[in-house]
Amino acid sequence: METLLHDLLSYMQLMKIEMPTKTADANEALQAALANLAGAIAQSGAMIDSGPLPSLRVHGTHLQQIFQKLIGNAIKYRSSYRVPSITVRAELDNGVDLRRKRQCIGIASEYKETVYVIFKRLHGRDQYSGSGIGLAICERIVERYHGRIWVESEPGVGSTFR
Repeated sequence: METLLHDLLSYMQLMKIEMPTKTADANEALQAALANLAGAIAQSGAMIDSGPLPSLRVHGTHLQQIFQKLIGNAIKYRSSYRVPSITVRAELDNGVDLRRKRQCIGIASEYKETVYVIFKRLHGRDQYSGSGIGLAICERIVERYHGRIWVESEPGVGSTFR
């Protein structure tokens, strides 16, 4: 219940994001997210590869939240017999495209938009823990900064969040 309330509060606070005057280093945000996920990374044996990331005009904590939720999901929603392989890259081409690939259970095409709906879960709580708010938070953050987030996925193979 505490996690649910914390996530819901985080989601609601995103209604009033003020644009920052300074840039945040995405490399630092990624490292902070990985430090918070260190236990899950070690337990799963996850392999994480990242290239140089740019500085962005966002609040560093928001960028860290996005990395932490997407990488955390990549670790959580994996096949039990696979080691997660996660790649974080940025491409500068009409904006920034942050990618996170994963070897996971994948998302069927009919659910690619549904995964961002608050409290919408594709699996029961008995299969995967969580509040059902993580991707909704990511979407809200990205949209508040006038960006767009989407997923490309193949069930049983993996997903790329852009």
